[in-house]
Amino acid sequence: MMTTPGIAALAVVFLIERPRQRARALGLWPMTPVRRLLGYAALGVFVPIGLVLVALPVGALFGLYPADVANFSAFQQTIDAQLSAAGAPGLTVPIGALVAIQLAVLPLASLINLLPALGEELGWRGWLLPKLMPLGTLPALLISGAVWGLWHAPLILLGYNYPDAPGWLGMVTMVGMCIVVGAVFSWLRIRSESVWPAALAHASFNGAAGSYLLFAQAGSHIDTTQATVLGWTGWIVPLAVVAVLFATGQFNRPQPKSRGDERLATPRVR
Repeated sequence: MMTTPGIAALAVVFLIERPRQRARALGLWPMTPVRRLLGYAALGVFVPIGLVLVALPVGALFGLYPADVANFSAFQQTIDAQLSAAGAPGLTVPIGALVAIQLAVLPLASLINLLPALGEELGWRGWLLPKLMPLGTLPALLISGAVWGLWHAPLILLGYNYPDAPGWLGMVTMVGMCIVVGAVFSWLRIRSESVWPAALAHASFNGAAGSYLLFAQAGSHIDTTQATVLGWTGWIVPLAVVAVLFATGQFNRPQPKSRGDERLATPRVR
């Protein structure tokens, strides 16, 4: 399913629009300047992980995320059940060490999930976002995020992400989350002028999203419409980040150096 937006974008670019630089139209190329691209790629890996994890203490402060950061009881319960089902002996390493390992390998998820995430990002941030930018940055962010969220409707109505919520509430919440998180992905796309950092961010986000299970209290109920990055308390920090990016002009495309700037930056050889 994740490949369908990319297939649609490729079909439009190659069969309908047919621009001269098709890879550029999708943000796949050029991959320069290399330093800028690598910098935003690194942000694409680590910023979503930070947003996923910071949503947990925020939810706990509101009393909506039942945290257990001392014993990691829900994670311990899950591991014990899996070992028991496999007929294996009990856990031989401290549960805290296992949690640390889980967190340490999260950046690898951005590489493992990159191709599936690119299947979506070619559509959302590769093709759709630039087409909407003439409407203005804010409308482009809102519309592209809403489209991304509505695209999930079949899965959400089947209980994905919000299993305990009515279908309409799950859809409203999913659209809200996609607008907020999608704005961060869009910032990476705009500033890097490439779809690759956004694809890495999407891959990293998907890989880290389940981390709330590491820190939950055993036997507790987590309402994902309210807690974790999927729910409204998890949007507070991303919204603050987006507001700061807007206030500092970070949603503007980077300005190319003028020839005069290049002459000043290039040392003369005598």
